[in-house]
Amino acid sequence: MAARRTPSTRATINDVAARAGVSRGTVSRVLNSEVYVSEAARTAVEAAIHEVGYVRNAAARNLVTRRSQAVGLIVHEPHSLFLEDPNIGSILLGINSALSEADYQLVSLVIDSDRDIARVAEYLTGGFVDGVVIISARAGDPIGHVIAESGIPAAFVGHPIDIEGIPYVGIDNRSAARAITERLMATGRRRIGMIAAGLDRDSGQDRLAGFTEALGDRFDAELVVEVPLYSYGSGVDGMRVLLETRPDLDGVFAASDALAAGALDVLREAGRSVPADVGLVGFDDSAWAVRTQPPLSTVHQPAGALGRRAAELVLAQLRGEDVGLGGTFLDTAIVWRASA
Repeated sequence: MAARRTPSTRATINDVAARAGVSRGTVSRVLNSEVYVSEAARTAVEAAIHEVGYVRNAAARNLVTRRSQAVGLIVHEPHSLFLEDPNIGSILLGINSALSEADYQLVSLVIDSDRDIARVAEYLTGGFVDGVVIISARAGDPIGHVIAESGIPAAFVGHPIDIEGIPYVGIDNRSAARAITERLMATGRRRIGMIAAGLDRDSGQDRLAGFTEALGDRFDAELVVEVPLYSYGSGVDGMRVLLETRPDLDGVFAASDALAAGALDVLREAGRSVPADVGLVGFDDSAWAVRTQPPLSTVHQPAGALGRRAAELVLAQLRGEDVGLGGTFLDTAIVWRASA
């Protein structure tokens, strides 16, 4: 059995070659998956790699290829929401699946403060990643502008309001919000409020616009409560304000399932039955939607597919392909459950 090596005695290609009884060049050809190697030599090299504990030096390889084989994921959300929001998790898994198939590593970068912005900007321009996917980009986002100016292959999940020149993938938030609001209205609700979040980005603005369009002349600005985040806590706060403003409201559109879950608990505490007294709908069809009681009526958005498509756009750019600068939109669907 080979002796366990310490970091200071890390195995080298020379160690592999000596153990396999082949030249250093043969080991290199095996490591690079070249075809001009006999099966016997390849088997011997692979066995030697295992025996001596050889680990390929990625830094040395990157100096030759000028590639890190890594793609960054930038999430513009507080750390707490990054962990709480199942949509972010699904997008992340979709991105990772596409990158894994292409032998790329995913590097997650969470933007939670001005300090993070400066650090991540320096990291991105330092060549540590070959490309980047950005989630939840806001208006005036300095990282987005750094990426646009650097020319690094990139893709947005969602369409940044004030950044052009980078491809994006998303959904039609406006039409989806209008459709589920109309469905809520069709149940006979007459005093419908909205908990609106993310108004510094396209998703929040478009969901509010769709809600407004659906209500038409019945829209009441006093029944729209703006909250900062697509989070359970913001849903709690927003629902309390709505009940103080209009205790007799009979319908609520929450701009995310997490918001709706918070609203549902406040309604329950206030003695309001859902859906008998108040019809409640959310947006995302996330894990929140099926673990509430009653389960949420909501809009299904394909979070995993959004992440995969964004990663594919970055990989295509890394291959030198022209992906255009417009957007790709994936389909949504209303999922009607017991909350409305």
